[in-house]
Amino acid sequence: MTDGAAPALEQEPGAAAGLFGARIDLARSFTSELARRGEELGLIGPLELPRLWTRHILNSALVAPLLQAEGRVADVGSGAGLPGLVLAIARPDVHFTLIEPMERRVDWLTGEVERMGLDNVDVLRARAEDVADDVVVDQVTARAVSALSKLIPLTVPLVRSGGQLILMKGARVDEEIEKARKVILRKRLTDVEVLELGDGVVEETTRVFRATVD
Repeated sequence: MTDGAAPALEQEPGAAAGLFGARIDLARSFTSELARRGEELGLIGPLELPRLWTRHILNSALVAPLLQAEGRVADVGSGAGLPGLVLAIARPDVHFTLIEPMERRVDWLTGEVERMGLDNVDVLRARAEDVADDVVVDQVTARAVSALSKLIPLTVPLVRSGGQLILMKGARVDEEIEKARKVILRKRLTDVEVLELGDGVVEETTRVFRATVD
């Protein structure tokens, strides 16, 4: 990259085709549009293009096998569509409700759903805590929303008994779990575990906090 030049979009990694299969063209289309408009809309930072595929798209897609077949998923704080729209591309058998409070992000999500012709996605402008009476799903996903001590109380009310939290976290997830111990007990979560996905597939693995809601 020459001085003053805009960073270039990361070349598609070889693992992408395997993760998306027959839907790889949709994944390419979404990634291209996010690269084109993401910074302008405040969806991604100015330095994200050289790692957009690996850090964001593949990072989200690795969660797809954890989703229940023919299930219903709520993605809380969908933002740019990470992981919600990526997962909706990868798993057309699953129905997604993308929950996002910010209008400009809702407009982006809605526009992308329409542009790509995704028929397994609804976009809901709301905060998670305000729609617990209206949304009941099998699983909830979230990525880079807040610490587990705050995120668990927001997401548990959306999940049916026996459903799961599938929350993408960073390298300090174990510390977050320790700080959230009282919340985990109070919300009666069981089968609490941390999964590390993508070893040998991507350079930076994806960490997921998974738990069952009583």
